[in-house]
Amino acid sequence: MSVLSPLADRVRPTDFDGIVGQRHLFGPDGILRRMVSKGVIPSMIFFGPPGCGKTTAASIIAARCGKTLHRLNATTASLSDIRDVAKDTGTMMGIGGVLLYLDEIQYFNKKQQQSLLEYLEDGRITLIASTTENPYYYIYDALLSRCSVFEFKHVDAADIAERLRTVIGKEFPEAEVTPEAVRALAEAGGGDVRRSLTMLEAAVGAGEDEEGHVRVDLDLVRQLTPSVSQSSFDRDGDVHYDLLSGLQKSIRGSDPDAAVFYLARLLEGGDLISPCRRLLVIASEDIGPAYPMAPVIVKACVEAARELGLPEARIPLANAAVILATAPKSNSAYKAYAAAEGEIHAGRGAEIPLHLRSPQFRGYKYPHDYPGHWVGQQYLPDDLRDKRFYEFGENKTEQAARQYFEKIKGDKA
Repeated sequence: MSVLSPLADRVRPTDFDGIVGQRHLFGPDGILRRMVSKGVIPSMIFFGPPGCGKTTAASIIAARCGKTLHRLNATTASLSDIRDVAKDTGTMMGIGGVLLYLDEIQYFNKKQQQSLLEYLEDGRITLIASTTENPYYYIYDALLSRCSVFEFKHVDAADIAERLRTVIGKEFPEAEVTPEAVRALAEAGGGDVRRSLTMLEAAVGAGEDEEGHVRVDLDLVRQLTPSVSQSSFDRDGDVHYDLLSGLQKSIRGSDPDAAVFYLARLLEGGDLISPCRRLLVIASEDIGPAYPMAPVIVKACVEAARELGLPEARIPLANAAVILATAPKSNSAYKAYAAAEGEIHAGRGAEIPLHLRSPQFRGYKYPHDYPGHWVGQQYLPDDLRDKRFYEFGENKTEQAARQYFEKIKGDKA
């Protein structure tokens, strides 16, 4: 009895027109399509999320250029596997050239990546490496400089839905799949065509009744779709940090809509701890003295969220995100610390003034003994005595503090 291959493999495109999305690469004016049509096949690095067509594109390119295709996965491949591929270049199998498709190249260490260089330089092997991570972080410069880098993007749900309808017509012509179910399957893929196809195959299997009739509706799809977000979410990868960056920059830019959106992406991805920590940082880094109660409020919201857990934690955290996004902004304290830090790293400010040291050194003036609880005296070290790290922000709270300073210090404020 033969085993039927997965649907995603059975319907894998064999030409550029069949690739879903990626028009910037494989559309009529796509850069990769034009290159291949002219016989220009350099070593390349494809980076982008799972299921967006990287492996399919490599297979099509290998077939179009007449090269023998070898596939390796860096999670399991070794240097001996690379050498075995290189041996083909001197045989009949490699007469048209060898194209090595190396998936998940970020898992190769520096030595393994460097082992590819000699084969690329003398032309024995054309490399197409793929990665879901930023290649400029995970691929060493020596290899990166010998490759052209192309970004694959998340596939739009509308494009996935169109592909699903085509597959249903060819693979499951007797099945009844409602338009709402198709749309739900496309959206549940989160930009991953393979994931949507896998769910379609499962839905068709689950939707068959005892008489062999297949019906797939929205309710069935929902039963097959996890409640956790299907969007690409790698807690240790670039997407995760991009979401946290989007959250902070949206709050810093006073955009509550975007702030809540990125918070939802993080929480729906199942991560509670990271957004809690980031909101606590934002309260002091980006709001700071402009709204001194922000850290207190956010701390309360975070404690409530941790006590509640998901999904209810979304409520206090959304409250915190909106409060921070709509609050006045100031990074004056953050900048003051950075300026002081710079002086310390430059080796300045080592000697603390004598009158600020232990009580055995005399000369310290106790401010509470003076009018306005302030008296002029030196606090910074001698080599920094006239240095100013903190500058009042333009917000109402810091300007009120400035007026107070001017009142008690006069022109020394």
